[in-house]
Amino acid sequence: MRRDVFQAIADPVRRDIIELLAKDTLSVNEIAEQFDISRPAISKHLKILNECGIIDYNQIGRERICLIQPQKLIPAFLWIKQYNKLWEDRIDSFENYINEIQAKQKNE
Repeated sequence: MRRDVFQAIADPVRRDIIELLAKDTLSVNEIAEQFDISRPAISKHLKILNECGIIDYNQIGRERICLIQPQKLIPAFLWIKQYNKLWEDRIDSFENYINEIQAKQKNE
């Protein structure tokens, strides 16, 4: 089954793993220690991230070190970015509405 970046970021645990690996390379055990879920569950999440191309492994002795491949997150970034203007406009509109209400309250 071919997976994509959107499947990778769909789960909050995988998003947390991506965040950890964005800061540092970690072994599978070091990642597992950060979560209150089983080691097999973490391994499953790592497998999905690997299948999506978000992480790669380096084998060092008996340890597997996880490395993030940030360029693989670009499609998700570009998809989200297209909505940036829409949300900015909505937030600006809401801010204007709040300002109008506050101005009316001051004048009363």
